[in-house]
Amino acid sequence: MRDSFVNTVIDLMRHDDKVALITADLGFGIFNKIVEEFPGRFINVGVAEQSMIGTATGMGLEGWTVFAYSIGNFSTLRCLEQIRNDAAYHEVNVNVVASGGGFTYGALGMSHHATEDLSILRALPGVTVVAPCDAYESAEATRALAARPGVGYLRIEKDVPIATKDAGAFTIGSARRLRQGRDVCLIGSGGIVSEAMKAADRLADEGVSCSVVSMHTLSPLDEALVLQVAGEHRAIVTVEENTIHGGLGGAVAEILAESSARVSFKRVGLPGVYSSIVGDQDYLRQKYGVDSEAIYAAAKLLLS
Repeated sequence: MRDSFVNTVIDLMRHDDKVALITADLGFGIFNKIVEEFPGRFINVGVAEQSMIGTATGMGLEGWTVFAYSIGNFSTLRCLEQIRNDAAYHEVNVNVVASGGGFTYGALGMSHHATEDLSILRALPGVTVVAPCDAYESAEATRALAARPGVGYLRIEKDVPIATKDAGAFTIGSARRLRQGRDVCLIGSGGIVSEAMKAADRLADEGVSCSVVSMHTLSPLDEALVLQVAGEHRAIVTVEENTIHGGLGGAVAEILAESSARVSFKRVGLPGVYSSIVGDQDYLRQKYGVDSEAIYAAAKLLLS
């Protein structure tokens, strides 16, 4: 997913000399091709994320399309004021990129666990929030955000074990159906969709017809799709590697609560806690109840 983002940025830079990449002392190695081919459009501001967003905003006001890249919480929470006051308030084309969503950097501890970012960025007016589920969505989201006015937030991970290109075109604000069923619909954002696919396979083995949706855009959310699947299924389970408060689950709950939909519903995500232990991504997903087993159990509970 990360390599897909970098390769897409390189392609954009080759076709538009007003595209630039700024990083905060990260990305060594993966940005070598950009440094070699576009040395004048690559800026490393050092460990200074607030300056990164301020610089990106200034360039954006002068007509640049800027990607501001760092790890997880560093490109979001550390410089949230600058994202809100500088870039978003002025509707500048600054695209904040967080590499390492969720528990991608699980072994580095809670400072590197991005588990509230989707909720926080979704709360900012006018910010487009995207969490792709695979390399295809990552590339398409990068292109779409570059062409879209205003601030974008792109949350990517390293590698994911699924490929969804054949599931249809990618459009900001339009969810993609990866699997069609009728009993329960699993709606996920980000790489955790791969766990939803595993849970769907297990449910299918037990005769449960299961849909899987990649809700890659959390803001603006595909409200029409949520209401449609609510009318087609007995139950909906949202899945996110993020707190359940204010993220995907919260967004879907808001839509259902304000509609006449009658469907069983459950959120799978971090239950309002900080991730206080370390381990690899698979271990932490299991520990905090956001793996395929937890998704399967949630679906079975609703259908019972």
